[in-house]
Amino acid sequence: MGTAERREAPEDGVTARSRTGQRREAPDRDIPSQSRDTEFAGPQQQPYYRPLWVEEAARRRRMPDPVRTAAVRAVLIISVTLIQAMVAFLCTMAGSWLAFPMVISSVASTVVATWSVVDIWVTRQVWNQRNGVVSVPSSTARALRRERRTARRQARAAERERERIRRRGGAGQLSHP
Repeated sequence: MGTAERREAPEDGVTARSRTGQRREAPDRDIPSQSRDTEFAGPQQQPYYRPLWVEEAARRRRMPDPVRTAAVRAVLIISVTLIQAMVAFLCTMAGSWLAFPMVISSVASTVVATWSVVDIWVTRQVWNQRNGVVSVPSSTARALRRERRTARRQARAAERERERIRRRGGAGQLSHP
């Protein structure tokens, strides 16, 4: 018998349920708190616990695949560049012969990392223009959408025509009235 059942036992069911329904279980599920959040259902009076987390809709839409690929590539290149820079610094402090080649490779990697960040921006702009996010008269996406719409209309009209011909030429119908 649980604590809530022991508290409810000496009283009648209505007042006990109303008083028990006002208690709220704390996040660790053992310590009762004072606000109302638990509900009891059924004859066993088992509490309903709220879930650990609530799914929320994303605030922003997911990045397009090409942009995400460019971003992942940029993050990897930047991380390698930072590691190279750290190794170059440590080799310089230690007076190692590897310091000079590491500094040169770090400079080259910095150029590549800069280009990879610019690549994200360029890929995003190209994707936006091709897929209709940018809505300006010069956008190629508008023309592409118009072409697709025209092609869909023509396909639907052709399908309706085929259906009309099929219905008209049904079995048992004479060709001349």
